[in-house]
Amino acid sequence: MDSRRATATVSPDLDYAARLASAASERSRVELTAAWILSVFDGFYEEFVKLTWAAKAAFETRDHPTAVANARRRLGLYNATVYPLAEELQSAFPQLKEREPLWTEVEAVYRAAVHGRYEADLAVAYLHSAQRRVHHGEWKPVEYGFEGARQVVPPESTVHERFACSWPLAPLVIQRALQVAELAVPFCDPAGDAELIARRVNDVLAVRSGAGLRAIEMVRGGFFRNRGAYLVGRLVLKGAELKPLVIALLNEEGGVRAEAVLHAVPHVHNLCSSTEAPFQVTNRNYHELSAFLHSIMPRRPLGLHYSTIGYYHYSKVAVMNEVRRRLVHDRELLGVAPGSPGTVTIAFTSPHSDYVLKVIRDRPTSGYKWDNFDGVDAVLAKYKRVHEINRTGSMLDNIVYYNLKLERSWFEAALADELLDSVSNCVQLREGALIFKYVIAQRKLTPLNVFLESAPADKAERAMINLGFCIRNNAAANVFNKDFDTRNYGVSRYLKIYLYDYDAVEALTDVKVRTNRDRCDGEEDVPAWFFEPGVTFLPEEIEAGLRVRSRGLRRVFRAAHADLMSVEYWEGLQQALRAGKVPGIHTFPDSCHLADFGAETIPTE
Repeated sequence: MDSRRATATVSPDLDYAARLASAASERSRVELTAAWILSVFDGFYEEFVKLTWAAKAAFETRDHPTAVANARRRLGLYNATVYPLAEELQSAFPQLKEREPLWTEVEAVYRAAVHGRYEADLAVAYLHSAQRRVHHGEWKPVEYGFEGARQVVPPESTVHERFACSWPLAPLVIQRALQVAELAVPFCDPAGDAELIARRVNDVLAVRSGAGLRAIEMVRGGFFRNRGAYLVGRLVLKGAELKPLVIALLNEEGGVRAEAVLHAVPHVHNLCSSTEAPFQVTNRNYHELSAFLHSIMPRRPLGLHYSTIGYYHYSKVAVMNEVRRRLVHDRELLGVAPGSPGTVTIAFTSPHSDYVLKVIRDRPTSGYKWDNFDGVDAVLAKYKRVHEINRTGSMLDNIVYYNLKLERSWFEAALADELLDSVSNCVQLREGALIFKYVIAQRKLTPLNVFLESAPADKAERAMINLGFCIRNNAAANVFNKDFDTRNYGVSRYLKIYLYDYDAVEALTDVKVRTNRDRCDGEEDVPAWFFEPGVTFLPEEIEAGLRVRSRGLRRVFRAAHADLMSVEYWEGLQQALRAGKVPGIHTFPDSCHLADFGAETIPTE
């Protein structure tokens, strides 16, 4: 593990609540509050790093259930420490809730304590999260930012290792590069793997006569997620051109082997998407890691690269800064997002923003499909749940902001009026600004129903096939969307399909899978399942539920995913999930596999 350790200014064993109660002056209480928050942050960050390195150990021992459990714990660790801290602060120092200037004093002491630390900006974000939680439920905005927390720049050699080379690439260079993760388990056949990888790279560059290959640069550390591990790097070509080089690893009974090579930006983009569970990377330089990923995927906003490696709260601030930059510097206005209006949510964006913002209506519109509406809190809980699970590369992540202030002048007038009228649970107008109790931010995509109306036939067919993979991957994460309408899905520039509306999401293991195919023609009595409580699902109705008008596109979907319309598929998946198994998901194309250079094998991340 990285030897750098966060050190608290006051021992975490001290009873801060008791010391606050007996403090002789308000200044002492301010200093103790800053030390208390920093102590909890240090404990959080130490555990966060420990869980990150535990992912490496789980891969080495092939302990997949522990890998998933630790990843889930790491994802929820931030809130699990901030929330109880905020409650204790309110009880021990109630003036914090009543007198805003006290927070300014606490922050000044806190910033001085974290000055010079690499993770100082993350520590400041943690402070703001505690402040925001203290004021949870109030119409009191707290800024999302960490300006002034000076970044410490580590030596480049601690971030990535450079291997000088030329074209054609020699396997020996790859064999050295395979060691950057420092795995405790040996490779089955490192020379053979290196030969296959070098041949793949040479074939890719051959069409450009090697493109002046100068070096390979590999991140020092492994990228771990679910069953798999990845070595992430880049090919350095002439003219400072960079090309992705990602090597997927599997650990089998005989040892580690290279499973696949990803060198195309779309494939690496999908692998690193924030719709996946975050990678756990055994390198603590999160700014440089995000910059490295941005160098090989420059069209993806920098803020989302922090999400890729699990630094969600830094990503959260970066994303909001990007949203505001469009509104302030580019003078764009927020308007209703393209696509069909939501019956449960209102989605809005600016023309060139990379993000869509959402809020939940006080009550659904007349187009709502279900009998009962469980309320705003229930819908918001579903969006938060999706953030906290493995999204399997097929569900958009949700960044939920609280106590957020956006100037009314940034909104089109009609949208501002609709928000104030239809979302009173969330929005109030105060001193020329809209104050949001919460806002959900998602990556902007083209709604699938809109895409299918105008896309060329070949792309529309690919999208329909990828929709099936999206449904499968969601189910593998125990997520069942009972509304298969294509309006609830979006398509990326690389034709990857994602679910992005979650008001109709249920746990697959809670769903009753039934069928009418066993009924005789002309049988008119009501089927027995009709009276069962809970969510009932008939797989044979998926195709109709898509609401795709084109028979040809429905035929393409049915041909590629016929098993999705069978009871056996869904019940088998339910049994696997209930048994605690980790189902494989479709992570990258078969063409990326090294086995027989594109043999038909299924990725099993």
